[in-house]
Amino acid sequence: MVSPAAFNMIQLTKLNRTPLTLNALYIERIESIPDTVVTLGSGKKVHVLETVEEVTDKVTAYYQKINLLPSLQKPNWME
Repeated sequence: MVSPAAFNMIQLTKLNRTPLTLNALYIERIESIPDTVVTLGSGKKVHVLETVEEVTDKVTAYYQKINLLPSLQKPNWME
C-alpha cells in the first residue's frame, strides 16, 4: 500500500546519481547555478541532475494531479 505522503512526492536524481524522492510541497525555489539547486522551505538545498525545466515540469504535473493548478492546454478556437 502506498503511504499518503508518497502522493506529495516527485522523483529526482542527486548529482552522485542516487535517486531522491522529494516532497513537492516544500519546494521554495529552483535555480541553475550552474547545477540545478532545489531550495526547500527549511532552507536546505538539494543539488540535482535534472534541469530547472524538468523539475518545474514535475512539480507542475504534481500540482495538476492534486488539482491545485488547472490543466495548461491551448484553447480550441473551433469549439
